[in-house]
Amino acid sequence: MTIERRGLRGLADWLREDVVAGFLLIAGAVVALVWANSPAGGAYEALRGFTFGPAGLHLELSVQAWASDALLAVFFFVVGNELKQEFVHGELRNPRRAVLPIVAALSGMVVPAAIYALVNLDRPEALHGWGIPMATDIAFAVAILAVIGRYLPPALRTFLLTLAIVDDLGAIVVIAVFYTDHVSFAPLLGALALLAVFGYLQRGRGLAARLNASALPNWAVYLPLAALAWALLHASGVHATIAGVAMGLLMRTVPLDGEAQSPSHAVEHIIRPWSNAVVLPVFALMSAGVVFTGFDTILSDSAAVGVILGLVCGKLLGIFGGSWITTKLTSAELSPSLRWIDIAGMALLAGIGFTVSLLITELSFADPQMVEDAKSGVIIASLLATALSAVVLGVRSAHYRRHGLPVREPEAGAGS
Repeated sequence: MTIERRGLRGLADWLREDVVAGFLLIAGAVVALVWANSPAGGAYEALRGFTFGPAGLHLELSVQAWASDALLAVFFFVVGNELKQEFVHGELRNPRRAVLPIVAALSGMVVPAAIYALVNLDRPEALHGWGIPMATDIAFAVAILAVIGRYLPPALRTFLLTLAIVDDLGAIVVIAVFYTDHVSFAPLLGALALLAVFGYLQRGRGLAARLNASALPNWAVYLPLAALAWALLHASGVHATIAGVAMGLLMRTVPLDGEAQSPSHAVEHIIRPWSNAVVLPVFALMSAGVVFTGFDTILSDSAAVGVILGLVCGKLLGIFGGSWITTKLTSAELSPSLRWIDIAGMALLAGIGFTVSLLITELSFADPQMVEDAKSGVIIASLLATALSAVVLGVRSAHYRRHGLPVREPEAGAGS
């Protein structure tokens, strides 16, 4: 192997690290915020508002839309693929543990929405924004966790990934039902059919073997399939990143005879460096540039106050409370390597809301001032959630670094 190839392999391995991805994404977000609020903010808006793409296919999108809808689908594929590995081989094999982050996600959506509604009960024009604080931005949350929690138990990251995926799916359903005038079912059904084909190609052992043995490379089959499924989902009005999640969850994690490794592990090895080095920083750069309207204006707007309280307080109460009550009322259990204070820190981290929260904000209000105030509320809440979770999870990470991971004996009857 030449020195150049060894150098490229070393660079790729470095870019696969979650901490590296976290720093790159945070750097992109900081640049976006500073740029958007600087005298050159007009150039920033012009850049992310620039449109390109095939208009005939209804894909003449802005740079910001390409980043949040198309590029981010690659990241969602990586996350979905990682979750599939956890469901088959890892922490989530045990249904009693797998159910906990799912319930936490649902309660972590309901409580923030309820808090927002209570704050805005006497203001009908603001009440329509109840969906804004429901969403957790998985890209930012995972990145922050990687930076501040290097020594935390891996089970906490798995908990967060599962919670955030369910949260995003729920938020997309909310958008489709309550914030979208029309969903086109023909392209939606077409996308579902292509996802079924994708799953069959993964599962059909004879077909998979013939494909592997053919002269046609696998990417020549799967890339067009993935692109078409994404385009159909986008045309349907459903957030197209769902295509990435679905394909990740459909990946085969067990190698066939003659395969050195499963498609799941092979594709992740190739895609993760690109996701970390390109997708996440560009997404952050194009999504995080919100112009602050001033704290006096923001805090006098009940919509912004509802967003802040919903994301910071609602996520903590919903996720932590929902998880704790579930373990008391059902057979669901917390991973033996985790403590409840870890879940509290992660629940604070889930208050980071960017992409979907900002999207729902734009769909909620006709008044431009309310839109800007609510967007500023999302950014303030995300910064508060980051700071508070950094304190809690930073202390816990230092604790684990000193004492190692805890091991609790599973309760009688618990699954392996």
